[in-house]
Amino acid sequence: MPLPWTRPKATDRDAVVAGCNAFALDLYDRLRAGEGNLFLSPASIATALAMTYAGARGETAAEMERTLHLTTGPERLHRAMKELLEELNAGGKAGGYRLAVANALWLGDLLPVHEEFVTLIEEHYGAGLHAVDFQNAAEEARKRINAWVEGQTEGKIRDLIAPGMLTPLTVLVLTNAIYFKGDWLAKFEKRQTRDEPFHVAAGRDVPVPLMRRTGEYEYHDAGSFQALRLAYRGDLSMVVLLPKKVGGLLALEESLTPKRLASCLDALRRREVIVLLPRFQVEARFGLNDALAAMGMSQAFDRLRADFSGMVGPPGASIDAVVHQAFVAVDEKGTEAAAATAVVMVARSMATPGPQPPVFRADHPFLFLIRDDRTGLILFLGRVVDP
Repeated sequence: MPLPWTRPKATDRDAVVAGCNAFALDLYDRLRAGEGNLFLSPASIATALAMTYAGARGETAAEMERTLHLTTGPERLHRAMKELLEELNAGGKAGGYRLAVANALWLGDLLPVHEEFVTLIEEHYGAGLHAVDFQNAAEEARKRINAWVEGQTEGKIRDLIAPGMLTPLTVLVLTNAIYFKGDWLAKFEKRQTRDEPFHVAAGRDVPVPLMRRTGEYEYHDAGSFQALRLAYRGDLSMVVLLPKKVGGLLALEESLTPKRLASCLDALRRREVIVLLPRFQVEARFGLNDALAAMGMSQAFDRLRADFSGMVGPPGASIDAVVHQAFVAVDEKGTEAAAATAVVMVARSMATPGPQPPVFRADHPFLFLIRDDRTGLILFLGRVVDP
């Protein structure tokens, strides 16, 4: 019997979702080397970069295609992105949960921005157009962009653009913001929550509020780890990947591929499970230039070689910064998550089942993702090392 997120016939939208999810795991692999908790919205980053890709040409575009796993060609990609974004936002308005994805294009007047590029971003990504003065009022422009991001994310993402990031050489900024708030389909009861040890590492425990519930969930025992799907009201869910060993997170991270994740999701089956999950909150901020360059799109950041001639006129532009910020809070009622991404463009030349229910006891580091079940798109991805 097909799972709720499977589709009988592949479409361009499905190809875009597959590419975004592959990019999500690639980027996570680059960022996981840092210590502690990790959380991001690969969907937000991919959307901001897809808008940027609309203006890329030549080898710059080819590198972005490989890095972002774009397989449909530009015209079909942007049509599919329009379909995907409209479907996500429509679900957020009528699906019993809140989900909103918004884009904006902030235009200066240092270089001429091609009308065809602006029209494409406006029509296919629903981007609002904003005229700003980077040359004479960069700080005011920064505050306007940050205020837009803060408003789109219900105040959860603040100061995305840091002081000094925008300069008189800034040509334009592309922004994406995503906000989600949903209740569990089966809520945890607060009276069942109590402080228990969370095993951060061998020999190191911290007390955390551990929620608990026994009920019907989609579950899979994958040998070295357990997978559990926790549904929200509507069409979204959280999937938790829990290593069986306290120190097993690294091995799970190293082994996670799009194929293995898809296989794991396909293997989920409904059964009674005893669930223990910590309340947690994670906030993270990233500068993504180095990670994206290492993943294969280095030319986009090269002020001499970057080719965004489909975006602006001569002398041309390059990506100066890709910044991302994300927030998630999980409790007995549900989840609130938000993220935003900004791409800053700068003028380049000027600078097994048994008789007893399985126990899913998430009292040690684990991975988790929040996905749109209709499309399969991974909206958020992260790990909890210390709640």
